[in-house]
Amino acid sequence: MMIEALIAVALLGALVTFVAPNRIAGKLAFAISLIPTALALWLFSAFDGSGNALLGGELAFSSSVEWIQFGDYTISWFVGLDGISMPLVVMTTILVTLAIVSSWTPIDERESQFYGLLLFIEANLIGVFAALDFFVWFIFWEAVLIPMYLLIGIWGGPRRKYAAIKFFVYTNVASLVMFGAFIALVLGLGDGVTSFALPEIADAMVNDGGVQTALFGVDPGTLTAIVFVAMFLGFAVKVPVVPFHTWLPDAHVEAPTPASVLLAGVLLKMGTYALLRFNFTMFPEQVAAYAVPIAAIAVISVIYGALLALAQTDLKRIVAYSSVSSMGYVILGLIAYTEFGVSGATFQMVSHGLISGLMFMAVGVIYNVTHTRMVTDMSGLADRMPVAAGVLVAGAFGYMGLPLMSGFYGEFTIFFGAFGSELLAYSQVFTALAMFGIVIVAGYLLFALQRTVFGPYHLETDYEVGRAALHDIAPMFVLLGLIILLGVAPELIFEMMKDAVTPILETGGGL
Repeated sequence: MMIEALIAVALLGALVTFVAPNRIAGKLAFAISLIPTALALWLFSAFDGSGNALLGGELAFSSSVEWIQFGDYTISWFVGLDGISMPLVVMTTILVTLAIVSSWTPIDERESQFYGLLLFIEANLIGVFAALDFFVWFIFWEAVLIPMYLLIGIWGGPRRKYAAIKFFVYTNVASLVMFGAFIALVLGLGDGVTSFALPEIADAMVNDGGVQTALFGVDPGTLTAIVFVAMFLGFAVKVPVVPFHTWLPDAHVEAPTPASVLLAGVLLKMGTYALLRFNFTMFPEQVAAYAVPIAAIAVISVIYGALLALAQTDLKRIVAYSSVSSMGYVILGLIAYTEFGVSGATFQMVSHGLISGLMFMAVGVIYNVTHTRMVTDMSGLADRMPVAAGVLVAGAFGYMGLPLMSGFYGEFTIFFGAFGSELLAYSQVFTALAMFGIVIVAGYLLFALQRTVFGPYHLETDYEVGRAALHDIAPMFVLLGLIILLGVAPELIFEMMKDAVTPILETGGGL
């Protein structure tokens, strides 16, 4: 019942924080958030699962209770963790706690509601990574949209309503497409499944011949292909990949910094996590059939996202477009369908979550003091804000893949796995093109750092610039420490990830 305890503490904490006085809401939310973080770290230390959750692996901390009988299908409360979901749950709890602390300076109105929404989003994110029944998973999946919509729409910038509506419409329409496709898949499996449990559906797809029943006059083979493409597109919007990325920069620019931390750090990983769980686990034949177009989408996202970042002058937009580029690397690792490629992609989900969280926090700290994010409006901040500027530089080097930082190991394993892929035609060409993206990343990040951090001090605004408060700096040092820790000792999570990825490749004939 440990997963239930994690979710329950976050939900109850959200309710308590909602009704707490504003003056204590931030400190109260921080204290409550330490409980899920401590529980998640304990679960990580006691983790004894093996294999893949959907392919007959031994789950950790699992529980299953029948909930609703829906016609011929059973809906159950079914949760559990494997080597893929366990690190993501830990990352979620840590980022929420740090995001709460980073909110103390910028959030000065309706604090109780703001912090309550952060805890509410934490509960649902844990549910997304732990749920193993589709309906339960989809409830958590959709519930994440509500608090993020409110965080952007209420506490965001001048165009917050536009950004919040765009975020909600894009992601909700994508969810409807994905939901319809999955229901069509279940109906197409016919008597092969009797519940919405993801392991049962994955077993029917992988070991029992897949879709056997025509639906609406569509033959099984065509139906399988349509479902695969529809689900891929639904998840691709959440990732996001080009050309479904346009909601992301607007959402990031208008969102308050803590919401940006969670949006880039965790919400984007919902898309790549779902792609791995559904498309790349349940549809091995379709993965092979669509490998080249998916790899092309990945490389285009890497290059185009980096070029868009190169053209920006708003620090938040630069980091936002960097996320599009980074998620392209994850997609490339997944489609490589090799042990190092898929494991590296899973590792990169955690690595990018930490690095992007650090970058958004650093940009937020600078904005709190200077009240501008425009690269052209400031320079020489290292003289006035040496610690914050130093952490921003460290985070940027993590993005660029500096050795001994987690970004290096994630990108190296993806490139190594993709270069040797036998499933993906022209894998060496795709890998080389994606590697060129690192050069562009270095270009725009170094340009931004040169303009804002180094050189003579200059600021277009009239605000007095000084050292940032300790509670603004402390969360960034925690993230930087974790980034270095995973860069120096990646086996802390990489081995459990590889253990969970291997059954996918064995079942699908991966190399």
